[in-house]
Amino acid sequence: MTVSILVVDDEPDVVELFRQRFRREERGGDYTLHFAESGGDALRQLGEGIRPELILILSDINMPGMDGLQLLREIRRRWPHLPVMMVTAYGDDERKRQAAAAGAVDFLAKPVDFDYLKQRLRSFSTSRPLA
Repeated sequence: MTVSILVVDDEPDVVELFRQRFRREERGGDYTLHFAESGGDALRQLGEGIRPELILILSDINMPGMDGLQLLREIRRRWPHLPVMMVTAYGDDERKRQAAAAGAVDFLAKPVDFDYLKQRLRSFSTSRPLA
């Protein structure tokens, strides 16, 4: 069964990187990747509904406008059971503490360890339902 992942990042090269690293899984029907370039865009897509079933959001922390921590708090308010992993180039302890306090299920440093990410994704795709 195919499930969706929403990647939120304002860097244009992130889309291509994720497409390359998940090419096999997308072709095999495991995951459908969706992308949002801002917190506002992510909230719009979530409000409209993402299909197939969304199992995880991966959000950058440092973005203009609504940053990833603000987005995380808004997602927790509207969709409290939807898992969110935070991704950032700045893996300092304070950001990790803030992300954990706001309800992030994990915190990944850039460059992303895609082997670890795929392992974590398997656990989310086998532990449904989330909503």
